[in-house]
Amino acid sequence: MASKAAERRKDGKRGGLFEMARFLFLLGTSALVLRTFIVAPFMIPSGSMLPTMMIGDYLFVTKWPYGYSRHSAPFGLLSFDGRIWAAEPERGDVAVFRYPGKEEDWVKRVIGLPGDRIQMRGGQLILNEKPVPKVRVADWLMPVTANSPCRYGGRNVRPHVVDADGQASCRYPRFRETLPGGRSYEVLDQVESQADDTGIFTVPAGHYFMMGDNRDDSADSRFSRAELGVAMLPRENLLGEAQVAFWSTDGGAEWLKPWTWFSAARWERVGRSF
Repeated sequence: MASKAAERRKDGKRGGLFEMARFLFLLGTSALVLRTFIVAPFMIPSGSMLPTMMIGDYLFVTKWPYGYSRHSAPFGLLSFDGRIWAAEPERGDVAVFRYPGKEEDWVKRVIGLPGDRIQMRGGQLILNEKPVPKVRVADWLMPVTANSPCRYGGRNVRPHVVDADGQASCRYPRFRETLPGGRSYEVLDQVESQADDTGIFTVPAGHYFMMGDNRDDSADSRFSRAELGVAMLPRENLLGEAQVAFWSTDGGAEWLKPWTWFSAARWERVGRSF
């Protein structure tokens, strides 16, 4: 009698371990499928997309709008050339992509499509020989926080403004650009730089011209890869389209102090769409 009870306990233990392993397998598989084909999280690591995106923004990236390539799955699980179910991004889309030749994911705005001719003249974007409207709007004040230092022209500088409460902020000249078709967004143009005046770039077939909204602090398609820029982005390197911020932190949180997770949150940015 005792031996039968012991056998039932052993069978129950084996069954419990099997069910736990099965649950973990299904959970991992579901997460992998979700991340590969539907949606993936992405954290903004730099200020190249200011004022649209801030360092410490966490956002959802939808994977299906541009189709899938070998870069779509984590851990190199896919190994095929080209892109399946591919769809062309639109000018003005904010896209996450795999930096060519590196295991790094970047985010920039799609400015040029295959066949487009792009140039910068005096800090103004010229698209297919036509200046893209660029209108001066109110300066943008960015609070200086643990993860967002004041940078001007790509270099750290002292804050420009300190309010009555002692909050230091950076003041950036801000403009609104409007692409053909009506897509409009804000850009920062801080100083005169080498990337304000360029030659003419012609976007080859199967490639895109990407730019950061923070024009004087963005290594994008205006720069070659030897200059640590993006150059022309191959279609297969697109990962997905940025959609909405689900979290944002100013970098002041500490793991061992859970209350700081909430005090460091930028609540006003949660739910912001791109």
